[in-house]
Amino acid sequence: MLRSRVIPILLVREKGLVKTTKFKDDKYVGDPLNAVRIFNEKEADELTILDLDATVKGNEPDYGVIESWAAECRMPLCYGGGIKTLEQALKILSLGVEKIALSSVVLENPELIAEISEQVGSQSVVVVIDVKKRLLGGYKIYTHNATKSHRHDLFELIRKVESLGAGEIVINNIDDDGTMQGYNYELMAELKKVTKVPLTYAGGCNGHKDLKKAIKEFSPIGVAAGSLFVFKGKYRAVLINYPNQFEKNSLFEMEKIY
Repeated sequence: MLRSRVIPILLVREKGLVKTTKFKDDKYVGDPLNAVRIFNEKEADELTILDLDATVKGNEPDYGVIESWAAECRMPLCYGGGIKTLEQALKILSLGVEKIALSSVVLENPELIAEISEQVGSQSVVVVIDVKKRLLGGYKIYTHNATKSHRHDLFELIRKVESLGAGEIVINNIDDDGTMQGYNYELMAELKKVTKVPLTYAGGCNGHKDLKKAIKEFSPIGVAAGSLFVFKGKYRAVLINYPNQFEKNSLFEMEKIY
């Protein structure tokens, strides 16, 4: 039986941990390795680390840094950023990373999903799709840190990547990123209707009540957040946090059973 997961997403720029608002206005919040250690202690379900510079600058993934994160991490680790080839993906997975996240390359070379899935299994292939609401309705897809837009239909793209072997889909809502104003449940409901593989939703989470509502209404689902897990209080003081076991159990107590 699948169960919902609560997933911190860590954003890295120039090897430092940052947090964005609507994919802009980076705020430095510390050392990624220290954050990994803290999430170990807090027994996070899973951890996702995304390198914001790699794809935009055309950089090769920093295998040394990735290896140090994987060696320290005691939970499933997903890494994304700069992955363009099967060889790169396999090297990252060989370092102890459980999943690789693909974003812009999915639009440039979608067959890479099938290549990786055939080699290591679909459970290790995550497709990350960054979306923003259109003025006249619907959602537009963006890549390269929301600087490049695409004409692809969101739901058609979801069906395509699933058919190619993606084992999980992460939807990043650009409009709500870092705002902590609440998840977009309307979009979440639309996604749930068309997505056949495990779905993770990120963007706007404002607290445990938001996590609980998403899990209760759309279980099983991965609920991801950034600001919620690195900031504390209305002044957004930097503090790595995560629900303790009692709090996490309360999030799941109303979860639907499939």
